[in-house]
Amino acid sequence: MDNIYQARKDKLVDFYKENKRVPSYSEMMKLFSLKSKDSIFKIVSKFIKDGLVQKDTQGKLAPKSILIGIRLLGTVEAGFPSPAEEALGDTITLDDYLITKKEATFLLKVSGESMINAGINPDDYVVVEKGRDARLGDIVIAEVDDGWTMKRLAKEKGRVVLLPENPKFSPIYPETELNIGGVVIGVVRKYV
Repeated sequence: MDNIYQARKDKLVDFYKENKRVPSYSEMMKLFSLKSKDSIFKIVSKFIKDGLVQKDTQGKLAPKSILIGIRLLGTVEAGFPSPAEEALGDTITLDDYLITKKEATFLLKVSGESMINAGINPDDYVVVEKGRDARLGDIVIAEVDDGWTMKRLAKEKGRVVLLPENPKFSPIYPETELNIGGVVIGVVRKYV
């Protein structure tokens, strides 16, 4: 049942991205291949509960920020101070920004401190793309000698090595087996 609901959410998001509006109830019936308006009302109620859409003052469906993304206001200087102007830009979703292959991308919650010098801290989430060709220098999720880890992929003296980004930890030299489960393509951190 969750897979069906997820598929419907994906169709709603795809419709919104393509048409820049929420589909009508009739359009949802076609979109979800349903014949009953009662079924659509139930699905819409779940969409509202999950924060995808909301009803406006006239009772019409309108997108919420989780569906439309967050406003991109411009850039900010991270070096020397410069005059900042708030210029309303486009909207962007974190999915659009971070993910190119939705079906091959997943999140992992980080534990441990071996990657802190790469800006990856405990309780962060890393965005991982499986199936991407891992190159030297990439941060990878790897199965090495029957255990999983996240390290930087490197070579030393012609031998593959997994390097930590914290001097308190030692490099890992695979003894029997190394399988790359995915390449880290982003990090998500919540400060509050």
